Amino acid sequence: MKFINIGSGNMVAAERVIALASPDSAPIKRLVSEAKEEGRVIDASCGRRTRTVIVTDSDHVILSALRPETISNRLYDSDAADTDDEEDTPV
Repeated sequence: MKFINIGSGNMVAAERVIALASPDSAPIKRLVSEAKEEGRVIDASCGRRTRTVIVTDSDHVILSALRPETISNRLYDSDAADTDDEEDTPV
C-alpha cells in the first residue's frame, strides 16, 4: 500500500484518492460544507490555509495546506512517502 504525504506529517493511502481540487470554486465549497455537516471532513491543514481538497473513495473529504500540484506529483512519484514536507524545513 502506497501512502502520500499531504503535509504536516499526515499521510493518505494513494489508492483511496479519487480527486484533488482547489477549494476556491463554489461546488467544492458546497462539497466541503456538506461533508462537514455529515462528519466526513478530515482537516489535515493544521490551522493553515486550505489549498487542496482531497476526495476519497469512502466519500471522506480531506483538507490539506499543500498545493494540488505538489500532492499530484507525490501521487505519481514512486517514493512519495519518503519525500520531506516543505513545511518541516528548519527556519
